[in-house]
Amino acid sequence: MAAKWTPESWRTHEGIQMPEYRDSGALAATEESLRSYPPLVFAGEARSLMDDLADVAEGRAFLLQGGDCAESFAEFHPNNIRDTFRVILQMAVVLTFSGKVPVVKVGRMAGQFAKPRSAPTEKQGDAELPSYRGDIINGIEFDADVREPDPQRMIRAYSQAAATLNLLRAFSSGGYANLKKVNAWTHDFMGRSEWAKKYKQTADRISEALEFMEACGITPETVPQIKGTSFYTSHEALLLPYEQALTRQDSLTGQWYDTSAHFLWIGDRTRFEGSAHVEFLRGIGNPIGMKCGPSLEPDALMGLLDTLNPDRIPGRITLISRFGHDKIEEGLPPLVRAVQQEGHPVVWSCDPMHGNVIKSESGYKTRPFERILAEVKGFFAVHRAEGSRAGGIHCEMTGQNVTECTGGAVAVTDAGLADRYHTHCDPRLNAAQSLELAFLLSEMLNQEHAERSREAA
Repeated sequence: MAAKWTPESWRTHEGIQMPEYRDSGALAATEESLRSYPPLVFAGEARSLMDDLADVAEGRAFLLQGGDCAESFAEFHPNNIRDTFRVILQMAVVLTFSGKVPVVKVGRMAGQFAKPRSAPTEKQGDAELPSYRGDIINGIEFDADVREPDPQRMIRAYSQAAATLNLLRAFSSGGYANLKKVNAWTHDFMGRSEWAKKYKQTADRISEALEFMEACGITPETVPQIKGTSFYTSHEALLLPYEQALTRQDSLTGQWYDTSAHFLWIGDRTRFEGSAHVEFLRGIGNPIGMKCGPSLEPDALMGLLDTLNPDRIPGRITLISRFGHDKIEEGLPPLVRAVQQEGHPVVWSCDPMHGNVIKSESGYKTRPFERILAEVKGFFAVHRAEGSRAGGIHCEMTGQNVTECTGGAVAVTDAGLADRYHTHCDPRLNAAQSLELAFLLSEMLNQEHAERSREAA
């Protein structure tokens, strides 16, 4: 149990990136309602994820974390949930089969509603309104009433998260994730693209292997891992009144868990020592992540790790680097060296999205695929050079056929961004680009495995 910590102790610390609600009574009533609602996830599930992430930290598995930039109320639909889930399944199959490593699957789903903003207000012409902070706080339309933070949106977000989790649990254990269906996960719109063909070749080989195993008596009935998968949820723990209201004390261990998701992370803007977000996260038993960008100094990182994981529990901390393709090979090594020197057991994951945003000539915010890939390559290169482990990938992606990130084998052009640009916030990889990234990642994992084998020999 964290010393001198309670679910509300964050309120005496510096809280930023959270809205100011005009009606404090309505906010209090909403928090009281949420406290009476059932948990969305369970403490035992969070502990299982912690164990899985401990394997990642030791190099026995790889973390695949992906999903929406920001979930929205408008795009809430079972088909969208299914499509993102099956792209993650495809990516995991590629990494497991081609990269020869078990994959821990964590979705940015069922709770990723709040977004930090670079400015508290937004101007359009002569009008200035509060910035859009995600559907759990206010609406995206540039309207004074819609942009006013509304605590009742937390209730709607909870309901949507519960429905999303219900569907994800059905998909992961109800037969949809059965490896015998590996050929059925390909999206129709991917057609006969290079990576769709390569995926089909992989899927055919898996099907052949399963047929052989079945002939030997190894079936989905005898080996449950074939017919289902573990799938966890995550989001940035940004709106602390919501997170506190869903924090429960585990009856088995006495530890507090944030039951809004299995995994919570703290962003680059809110991870300073003494922040309300650090205070809240240090006391919950969930595995947690922390974004690490160019502004983070090694000494500050060490202080945060000592605060968030004083007992140095393996699997507790995932450090998510987000530097940009041109900064990672200079900025990441000092942090890696400091962590190794102090012996903190962390998972290193790469977020190649947030440091590579540009404004296109057509005026859209985009992320060039070649920059995303360059940052991933730089991430692997740093860890190889430092004798550390590249443990995971953290991507904003969707199963929809969007055109938000340029490049890749699908060759989304600047002129084509307007075709299907649907994001509520930041540009996401589409299904084809996500699958392409998985194959390129598997090649890097194979190379790393081969090098470690040579060194061991």
